[in-house]
Amino acid sequence: MAEEAKQRETEAKAEAKMNQGKTKGMGMGYPRQGILRGLCGFLAIFLMLAGVTALVVWLVYRPQKPEFAVMAAAIYNLNISAPLFVSTTIQFTVVTRNPNKRVSIYYDRLSAFVSYRNQAITPPTALPPLYHDKHSTVALSPILGSNGAMMPVSLEVANGLAVDEAYGMVSLRLVLLGRLRWKAGAIRTAHYGVYIKCDVLLGLKKGFVGQASLLGSPACFVDI
Repeated sequence: MAEEAKQRETEAKAEAKMNQGKTKGMGMGYPRQGILRGLCGFLAIFLMLAGVTALVVWLVYRPQKPEFAVMAAAIYNLNISAPLFVSTTIQFTVVTRNPNKRVSIYYDRLSAFVSYRNQAITPPTALPPLYHDKHSTVALSPILGSNGAMMPVSLEVANGLAVDEAYGMVSLRLVLLGRLRWKAGAIRTAHYGVYIKCDVLLGLKKGFVGQASLLGSPACFVDI
């Protein structure tokens, strides 16, 4: 009987210790769950506020594309020589407008060339960096194809230029390539590639030198 009593007492003590351990474990789990829930709630609120802030900034400062137009062109040289080379010197007056009232534009690594029937007839010419203030207009007058650069062309291009000069109208394309950044207050974006093409129709006869008649010049196409 004494041994049975001792055994029961030992089992009771062991069971009490086990229950005490479970109670402590449960007591430690509840605070951890509360902390995790609080962190998740804080993170959700933070992300929601960040998203709302980004949306408001985008709605207020969302930039519009700059606008380009060719206003004038001057021809100083246009020669076609065998075997199928073109040498030309052309100056374009280009007006660009920044329609954004809150965003300015930085142009980096800007270059320009002239093409005829999708083939370049002047080598690319690097233009100086350009800062375009918000809601402003800037004029550019690059001279392209100077220093007597000879550009190899196809037979189609050589014959087409000769025919167009004889007819008195030449269709050319001014292409500008580069990278730009938007600036709104203290915020500056990353660089974006910019491609601008301006199709112009010039009144031009063979041997003509000087200010050419601008017969057609729609708004330039701008891709960013």
